[in-house]
Amino acid sequence: MPDCLPPLDAPSRPHHALPPLTCDSHCHIFGPADVFPYAAQRSYTPPDAPYEKLAALHRHLGVERAVIVQAACHGDDHSALLDAVARSEGRYRGVGLLGAETTDAKIEALHAGGIRAARFNFVAHLGKPPAPDVFDRIARQVAAFGWHLCLHVDGPALTALLPTLRQLPLPFVVDHMGRVRAGDGLDQPAFQGLLQLADVAQAWVKVSGVDRISLGKRPYPEGLPFVSALARAMPDRVLWGTDWPHPNVAGDMPDDGELVDLFFQAVPDAQARQRILVDNPARLYGF
Repeated sequence: MPDCLPPLDAPSRPHHALPPLTCDSHCHIFGPADVFPYAAQRSYTPPDAPYEKLAALHRHLGVERAVIVQAACHGDDHSALLDAVARSEGRYRGVGLLGAETTDAKIEALHAGGIRAARFNFVAHLGKPPAPDVFDRIARQVAAFGWHLCLHVDGPALTALLPTLRQLPLPFVVDHMGRVRAGDGLDQPAFQGLLQLADVAQAWVKVSGVDRISLGKRPYPEGLPFVSALARAMPDRVLWGTDWPHPNVAGDMPDDGELVDLFFQAVPDAQARQRILVDNPARLYGF
């Protein structure tokens, strides 16, 4: 039985029109489990949220491109992700989860299927973080394919990880604004460290998961200044995403139409929005 809530059945339609070729740079698909079973050793069981529902959401919002991030509940079986990317006919890319036994041949196969990055989890509820030697080896392996890293990390872990990130020899993306706590303010060390990545040419940040840094009550106004600060600090290396279908949400289930409108409120400049929504993901993911 699922132990996560499903996304909203009928999210609102945004009040703002997204620019053509907007990319949802962080979303997931789950199952359907009878076709793409969940991993036996998973830390959560979501309700099915298959490709068809994701594509319908994107049509509803006005999103034309997307980056689907491999869900931890599917482990290292990328069948659902590869199926979705193939069905998108070039509109979607993927981010994989690679374990210690990953071979170059597997990366090559994933690359042929539209995968362009490897994700590492440093968040406690998703299991142990990668061993340093595994992290370093996979970083070297994927760099040879022109991939980058996506790092799922929270505030305390982010602060400890920043020196390592600054030395990485390939591009990396910090997911969900480093999951800092909005209640700790813009001056907290973790967020200031994130802002300082503006001077690291390889560093990117996703202004996704605003509900995860906030108090959990829609429409998450306390997260708005964090999105704004990152958009100002590194507008050419910021990405936006919905995080649909919002797994393991602790507070209100996000309304994806409201998330679009919150982004417009946080980033009022049209040229900056164009970079974040269209130009930046096209450059990083090769659309």
